[in-house]
Amino acid sequence: MEPLIELRGVNKHYGSLHVLRDINLTVGRGEVVVVIGPSGSGKSTLCRTVNRLETVESGTITLAGRPLPAEGRELARLRTEVGMVFQSFNLFAHKTVLANVMLAPLKVRRKNKDEAERRARELLERVGLADQAAKYPAQLSGGQQQRVAIARALAMDPQALLFDEPTSALDPEMISEVLEVMQQLARDGMTMVVVTHEMGFARSAANRVVFMADGQIVEDRTPEDFFTAPQSDRAKDFLSKILKH
Repeated sequence: MEPLIELRGVNKHYGSLHVLRDINLTVGRGEVVVVIGPSGSGKSTLCRTVNRLETVESGTITLAGRPLPAEGRELARLRTEVGMVFQSFNLFAHKTVLANVMLAPLKVRRKNKDEAERRARELLERVGLADQAAKYPAQLSGGQQQRVAIARALAMDPQALLFDEPTSALDPEMISEVLEVMQQLARDGMTMVVVTHEMGFARSAANRVVFMADGQIVEDRTPEDFFTAPQSDRAKDFLSKILKH
């Protein structure tokens, strides 16, 4: 499988706290990698380094074989290739759902208005929200807002999508509607790195499960192997706690 995202020897500190310790990770094109682990293990930081929302002190990160630029125009261009969906939906409250999805293609990709609108409506259809295009974010449920955020990320036609705990701010009944959209993206072959607590999603949608603890990747295996026969004590302990509930 052709590598799309590669991290080699990546280290990151917050002051004296070593949050990423010599991280080596390769994500192949079309692969779904789910990152799990206890709170504070470095999962979100890892996700955010891939499009340089977090800088790193050492190591290299490449996208499609090209090193991540540190700043400036090149970095902005790279960020258009890697979409990101956050915990908080970060939608523009004063713009309609349709306008939120159209904004980046118009401003960044310089698409014409008709083309941007046609694509935005297509994507809203894809996430099951075609009938909500004229509404404002505040008129939608959390689950609907997160699906708009996914449509907005897809509007840039990215090579990969990063999800940083996309369901953790949602009520339980809204989680499944967001995960269903993500499952469909996985089936469609979108390259995805997903930080999540949703073990059912990890089991059913991931090609690989990456288990992190204390800033390190402890296990990197297929869901089947990881959930049925974790190798490390840390993973066994983590699974025994979460799978009891």
